[in-house]
This record gives sequence, structure tokens and C-alpha cells, in this order.
Amino acid sequence: MKTNHCKIVDCTVRDGGLVNNWDFSVEFVQDLYASLNAAGVDYMEIGYKNSPKLMKGSEAAGPWRFLNEDFLNKVIPNKGNTKLSALVDIGRVDENDILPRSESLLDLIRIACYIKDVDKGLDLVQKFHDLGYETTINIMALSNVMDNDLVEAFQMIKESPVDVVYIVDSYGSLDHNDFNFLVKKFQEHLPNKRLGVHTHNNMQLAFSNTLVAAELGVELLDASVYGMGRGAGNCPTELLLTHLKNTKYHLRPSLGFIQKHMIAMREKWEWGYLIPYLVTGTLDEHPRSAMALLASPDRDKYEEFYDRMMTPEGSF
Repeated sequence: MKTNHCKIVDCTVRDGGLVNNWDFSVEFVQDLYASLNAAGVDYMEIGYKNSPKLMKGSEAAGPWRFLNEDFLNKVIPNKGNTKLSALVDIGRVDENDILPRSESLLDLIRIACYIKDVDKGLDLVQKFHDLGYETTINIMALSNVMDNDLVEAFQMIKESPVDVVYIVDSYGSLDHNDFNFLVKKFQEHLPNKRLGVHTHNNMQLAFSNTLVAAELGVELLDASVYGMGRGAGNCPTELLLTHLKNTKYHLRPSLGFIQKHMIAMREKWEWGYLIPYLVTGTLDEHPRSAMALLASPDRDKYEEFYDRMMTPEGSF
């Protein structure tokens, strides 16, 4: 399998923050950066660049939810080869908060949006591109997007300066056949764009789906250490480090980090493959209902949960 074109984007802090409300210590993030840099990982997504004034409950979230440049400079005083990335959501970012790239530690800004907001997403892409950043657009919940809407979005994306377009399996409901179909579709309509992939592990397919995409030529591969991410989590970074046929990656640094930080964190916070996430993935549903079940006294009542989800008024 040829994968020497691939680049790993580690999302542990950003997507993992959805598990613990971004309650990561500075030491955790510094150790993570050092381990990823030593492992040869290309990008570390160090959080969101959203604006606290545009979001409710912002005061309860950790600092990685609303990255501040002064804070970032204290956390990463000596940047290595691993580039830094941040994600923004449509309607949750004040573009005036974004410095030019020449004044920022960030290299890549990724814009997450639903299909209906691709035009707004591309407006942000243009602004961040003009500020000197690498950019991606991540179309969420692709499994629920109508074909004609996708083709219409492709026309706008094709004309934009965005560097990378992401295929996102938000609900962890896609398999290798779906990825085969989607990657080829994106390649057909966006021959001038590089592609990325973001997978969730509801059906234990995040790793294999990522490999299918890589083999088809997708370049940016999202992952997180120990698979830490919302709900069922993501493709584990350490699996890509050891499996991609790319001699610059090294597994050992990530093992030391997992040993020091992730074992205890996994006991405190729950993520990864669990039956309720299998159910929502199978039904192509957002995992919020599974998350609600797992936070309730009925967390192990799988049959009852399945039956409820199978009725039209099923979700919580």
C-alpha cells in the first residue's frame, strides 16, 4: 500500500476535548506536542479558535476551546517540525480575533461546517487564506447529505483557495465501500484539491476506513492518541504511526505518552467503542442519544435503547 503521500493530523486536544470539556493540563499538551514532534507527526490540532463571546457556557471550558495567542506562546515556547492547527465553527468565530499567520504560532486553520453553510465556510477560508494560513473545509455529517447539495457545494469549493477538502464521517456510520465511493466522487469533482479524512470509531472501522482513503490518495489523515475523541473516538494516531509505509514516523514516542497520560485519563473519562455508539452508528444518527444513555443509570440497557432508537420518536 502506497502511503508516502500521507500526513497525520493529530486531533487529541481538539476532538478529545469534547470528552472532558477541554480539561487538559498545560503539561499534558506540552508532552503531547513533544511526543508527536518526536514521532514525526505533521500537524497537531491544539484546539478551537472560536470566540468565547459567541458561545454559551464558555467560562466552564478549558483554554483549548478558545485559543489565545499569548497563552499559546507560553505553552509551546519552542516549536518543532510539527505544525499547529486550530478548528473554527461557522458562527462561533470572530475573524477579527485571528492574527496574520506571520504573528501566530498556528499554521493551519480548519473550518467545520454543514453542507448548508459551505458558502459561509468558504468566506472564512478566503479570509484565513489572505492572512497566510493553510486552510481546510470539513463538511460534517456527509452521510446525511443529498447528492445534488454536494455537487452544488463542489462547484463553490472548486473555485475557492481552500487547500484541503475533508471527507468527514461524523456519525461513524460509513464503511470501506462508502469511503471508496466518496473519495472517488470528491476526486472527480475536485481534481484541483487535496483531500483529508476524519473518521469515528462507532463500528470499529475508523482505522480501516482511514487506510482505505489513504490508499486512494487522500493526503491528510485525522487521528488522535489512544483514539480519544467525542463518543466512540477517532482513528488512533499510534496505529497510523506504525502502519503507514512512511519511514519518517516513529511509534515509540507515542507509547511513552500513552503510558504517562492516557491510561489514567481513560479511567476518568470514557470514550471509544461502546455498544450505544454502535447503535447510533448503525442507524446513522448523531451520538448525542448514546452519550445521554451512557450518562444515565440505564447505561447498560442496550436492548431497550435499541428499541427506542428504532421508533420514529426514538431519540432522547
